[in-house]
Amino acid sequence: MTSPLKTLSAVVSPSQLVPLWNVLKHLPGGGRLLGRLAGQMAPYTGTIRPEVLSLEPGAVRVRMRDRRRVRNHLNSVHAIALMNLGEVATGMAVISALPPGARGIISHLAMDYLKKARGPITASCTCPPITSTEKQDLEVHAELSNEAGEVVARAHARWRVGA
Repeated sequence: MTSPLKTLSAVVSPSQLVPLWNVLKHLPGGGRLLGRLAGQMAPYTGTIRPEVLSLEPGAVRVRMRDRRRVRNHLNSVHAIALMNLGEVATGMAVISALPPGARGIISHLAMDYLKKARGPITASCTCPPITSTEKQDLEVHAELSNEAGEVVARAHARWRVGA
């Protein structure tokens, strides 16, 4: 039997991301549900269990809880879990800004690790408006912060967007 989330992820297009969020944000657990949906669409993304806190065209805030499965041997959040969160944030910001008929794929991702990450980590990303479906490379950046608001890492992503 196919799960309802898997069925939904097969029919949700990038242009439906923000309208879907506008419905889910009013439901208890709506941010976790949208994060699970993202994990159905891109299974590796689901390994960090992202939770969407806010989403509008070109801007997102997404959180990852600190749990044993995302920790390293230094008892802090693993570098690759942080990179995964950076990709989720940059991807949702870009995808939510795409014009109808366009799509995006990441072509480069780099991280600056500034301090040990502990506790829930929130990634914030904004991207400029995308007005054309012409193929182009778009550079976007996400800041990953701990509960105290300290930036623990920065993601630098290049997304190839277009029809």
